[in-house]
Amino acid sequence: MKNNILVIGSANTDMVVKAKTLPLPGETLLGGTFFMNAGGKGANQAVAAARLGGNVALVAKVGNDIFGKQTIADLQKENIETEYIFADETAPSGTALIMLNEDGENCIVVAPGANANLMPIDIFKVCNIQEATIILMQLETPLQTIEAVVKMAKENKQKIIINPAPAQLLSNKILDGLFLITPNETEATLLTEVVVVDEVTASIAGDVFINKGVQNVIITLGKQGAFFKNKTMQFVVPAPIVKALDTTAAGDTFSGAIAVAITENMDWQSAIKFAVQAASISVTRLGAQASIPFKKEIN
Repeated sequence: MKNNILVIGSANTDMVVKAKTLPLPGETLLGGTFFMNAGGKGANQAVAAARLGGNVALVAKVGNDIFGKQTIADLQKENIETEYIFADETAPSGTALIMLNEDGENCIVVAPGANANLMPIDIFKVCNIQEATIILMQLETPLQTIEAVVKMAKENKQKIIINPAPAQLLSNKILDGLFLITPNETEATLLTEVVVVDEVTASIAGDVFINKGVQNVIITLGKQGAFFKNKTMQFVVPAPIVKALDTTAAGDTFSGAIAVAITENMDWQSAIKFAVQAASISVTRLGAQASIPFKKEIN
C-alpha cells in the first residue's frame, strides 16, 4: 500500500427525509421527501479520497445483510479496495436516520450496528497496514480500536489523520504525536475547552492541540473556510460562497481530500484550498457519498 491511503472507520446506509424545517421534540411534519444513500464517515472519506485521485483501501465491518452486501458492491464501483471489510454475523449493518431542512442543516441519529464491533483483532488481520502512507480515521468505531491503530502507526512512523467526529473526548495518548487532526468548531470546542467561533479562537484552540503533541491542526469553520496551525505557521483558507443544500458529508469530503493532497506532496496552503473547494461542492448536492465531487470538478 505504498503511497496509499488506508481509511479505517464506519460504513452505513443513510435514510434521509428532507422537509422545510426540522421537527421540534414531539412534533410531526408532513410533506417531506425520502431517499436512501450510502454513508458512514469511514466509507464517505474513502469515497472522497478515491474520487479525488487517491489509491484507497477501507477497513470496516458491516452486517451479513442486504445493506452490507450493497455497501461492498458500491465501494468496489468506486475502485476502493474492500478486502478488509469484514462481515459481522451478530449485528446488522450500520444505519443513519437523517433529517434535513431547506437550508441544508441536518439532524442525524446513527445506529452503529456492526460498526461497533470493529475491534483491534480485526485490525491485526490487515496484513499490509504498515505499508500505508496515510491512515485516516474518524470516531464512529470503538475508541479502543482507534487507540490500537494509533499505537501501531506511531511505532511504524506512519502519518495518522483523525477527523474527531462525532464529537467525543480523546486521550492524550491518542493526540500525542498525531500528524493531523481535522475538527470542526464544535469538535474543537469539546476537545480543547476553547469556544471556537473565528480565527482568533481557532488559533487558541490550535495551541491546545499542539501543546498536547499534535503536529498539525486544521479546524473547519463552515462558511468562514478552514484554519491551519502548526508550530511554524498559521493561516485561514476562505470558503467560496455557495448555496448549501445538504452539509451531511462536507467534513468527510474535506478529510478525504486532505489525505489525497498529502500523498501528492502539496504544500499546506494548496492542500487546504483543494479540500475546501471539494467540500464546498459537496454541500451544493443532496446526500452523503452522492454529493462527493470528482477531481476533474476541482479548480
